[in-house]
Amino acid sequence: MTQKIRILIAEDHLIARVGVTGIINMQSDMTVVAEAVNGRQALELFRQHLPDVTLLDVRMPKMSGIEAAAAIRAEFPEARLIVLTSYDGEEDIRRAVDAGVHGFLTKDVLHNELIKTIRAVHAGRSHISQKLAAKLAAQLERPQLSPREAQVLELIVRGLSNKQIAYDLSISEETAKNHVKHIFGKLGVQDRTQAATIAIQRGIVHL
Repeated sequence: MTQKIRILIAEDHLIARVGVTGIINMQSDMTVVAEAVNGRQALELFRQHLPDVTLLDVRMPKMSGIEAAAAIRAEFPEARLIVLTSYDGEEDIRRAVDAGVHGFLTKDVLHNELIKTIRAVHAGRSHISQKLAAKLAAQLERPQLSPREAQVLELIVRGLSNKQIAYDLSISEETAKNHVKHIFGKLGVQDRTQAATIAIQRGIVHL
């Protein structure tokens, strides 16, 4: 009898966790060996159970799914990881890939694609849905924000004026104004509202 694929699920929402667990345990070749409610617990349970595949929610308390993925891969380079999230911002996808995640799915994924992805990742392949792959490719084609511009953009999302941004970052108001202008150009937007909307949609800034 073929050994089952042993799976760790890290998801802080009970209903979502129970739902995914139920789907997986219905498969004859899979079993859920542990469930975590935050990223830190996911790392601890990974150490205990050494699962074949780990499913990580991106937004969890104490440690995000992407931070947990990076921590797991640092200790266990052969770990096979899938991110399952309610969001599909391109920046989240890039961060997940950088952290060593092999699969990226949104929570509206169909059951059969979830199972197909688990089997693919277990077999050593990577899987990002076509929709998300297209988003990532489009994002990579656009100019990247500098660390300072990313800070300024986060303050724009929080509703700060140029004067407030300058005070918060200990820079001149003219420098803050220039950063905002460059951000608008890189994002292809005309005003602060559009910049904030794009930042949230792309996952550059999280509320």
